[in-house]
Amino acid sequence: MAIFSPALEERFRKLLEAYPVKRSALVPMLLYAQDELGWLTPEAISAIAARLELPEIAVRETIGYYTMLRTQPAGRYHVQVCTNISCLLRGGNRILEHCRQRLGEGPASEDGVFSLEEVECMGACSWAPAIQVNYDFFHDLTPERVDRILEAYRRGAPPQPDASYASNAATTAGQAASSSNGSSGAAAKGPSGKEGA
Repeated sequence: MAIFSPALEERFRKLLEAYPVKRSALVPMLLYAQDELGWLTPEAISAIAARLELPEIAVRETIGYYTMLRTQPAGRYHVQVCTNISCLLRGGNRILEHCRQRLGEGPASEDGVFSLEEVECMGACSWAPAIQVNYDFFHDLTPERVDRILEAYRRGAPPQPDASYASNAATTAGQAASSSNGSSGAAAKGPSGKEGA
């Protein structure tokens, strides 16, 4: 019996063509397999190790390093709550506790719709507190907003995620540069401190 769908097999084939060193395809393959299977089963781990000609322990070490990779079943929507310092100071623990009350203490809710995980840092310090649901990010959270987000997922109508952190940061930096240039007429300074650099 095939572990992966024909579409995923084709994606794996293209990945191996794209990387001159097979091992370089490991993390993308693990992510794609997890997306299709819901978690990294022992059979999937063995198959990927064999495909990349790696010892299975090397694949498991990689999985152990990355918190985004799971070797246990998860809910359809995997909720990650950041409790690192910025999120902690802005209510991350309150958001985590609220999610625990809503979703339960176990790794997956009773209905299998949600799973919950406390994570360290999502890189959202400026917009804390933050959560990630599968690949969607939400920030500047309150318990009430979390309720609305979770309810939308439960209905099967995921809400629009917040703008990406990279685009928020670029917009903020661009606004700051145009604001300072517009008000003082000064030329922008580069990393060396020289104008126009």
